[in-house]
Amino acid sequence: MPTFDFDSPIDRRSQPGDKWGRYADRDVLPLWVADMDFAAPPAVLDALRRRLEHPVFGYTDAWPSLVDAVVEGIARDHAWRIEPDWLVWLPGVVSGLNLACRAIGEPGDEVFTATPVYPPFLTAPGNSDRRLVTRPLVLIDGRWEWDRASVETALSPRTRLLMLCNPHNPVGRVFDRDELGWLVDLAERHDFTICSDEIHCGLVLDDEVAHTPIAALDDSVARRTITLMAPSKTWNIPALYCAFAIIPDPALRRRFRHEMRGLVPHPNLLGMVAAEAAYRDGGPWRAALLAYLRRNRDAVLIAVASMPGLTMVPPEATYLAWIDCRAAGLADPAKFFEDAGVGLSDGSAFGMPGFVRLNFGCPRTVLAEALGRMQRALEDRQRKGT
Repeated sequence: MPTFDFDSPIDRRSQPGDKWGRYADRDVLPLWVADMDFAAPPAVLDALRRRLEHPVFGYTDAWPSLVDAVVEGIARDHAWRIEPDWLVWLPGVVSGLNLACRAIGEPGDEVFTATPVYPPFLTAPGNSDRRLVTRPLVLIDGRWEWDRASVETALSPRTRLLMLCNPHNPVGRVFDRDELGWLVDLAERHDFTICSDEIHCGLVLDDEVAHTPIAALDDSVARRTITLMAPSKTWNIPALYCAFAIIPDPALRRRFRHEMRGLVPHPNLLGMVAAEAAYRDGGPWRAALLAYLRRNRDAVLIAVASMPGLTMVPPEATYLAWIDCRAAGLADPAKFFEDAGVGLSDGSAFGMPGFVRLNFGCPRTVLAEALGRMQRALEDRQRKGT
């Protein structure tokens, strides 16, 4: 395996950016928003440099070799053979979530999802005058699972769309075939569409766990599914703005495209260049990244186990740790750790207060310092009896 450097910190303070910019001029280590502190893969950087040698950046649609790279990459990595005409190119997955809400049902219809979940899932239905319905995932024997009976009672004749996050952000589950089959059965019995955000599908951490796109289960479910993917999380290129929807059913694809008109811009040209390079040549870098992330995940698990009042379940995918702070007695866990010099995502934004989300996609020295700050802050609080 080629050698890639994930250990050397890269100074991101010198460039504009949300992650480090949030705490400019403050001694706070940002482990919040879901982008990693690693350089993009060499294959991607080389492809971008080559494209920059041509001085014209005109309007551009997806070209055949890009489409082939995506089709071949999904078949290789997820055993799902898609057709090129199923692809609808987008600037981002969040656009896709909102388009799905607009394309399915009518104003006042219901969109179901399970919490905690990536915050745009909670806001997209309201943006299209749909009603959000949620039920929480439940922790059973150290595993986040669907409360199947509760979900059944939440659905109604006006439930027109299920928004699924798989692999799940923030709990890190890779839903198995039994769970996906149960969701498919629900969709068929209640006749609703599925919009599946699978942006983290390239970040499955455990070799014994495989990501299965829900639309790959059979042709019937494929016809009622919008699958959203992007290279942005796996290869750490989110600001290049290139994503795609995979929509096998022609009528559903037409409705989705109809909602894009006049609102959704084309993906970024350089993002498409990067996407082709990532799917075609980014495999060795991804393999090295996953090995590094596994060790980071294990470091977080060990550290959290020694922190008073904190627990977590090992994520099967993503570079995100979902940490339960409820037993620590913290009124505002995110603020508590921010005051201690670690910037984390507040669980309230995901629909589950009392938790924080920690991004361990960073050099190990940075992660160790952040975990040490958290440990010391909790121990100091415990020692003072506050």
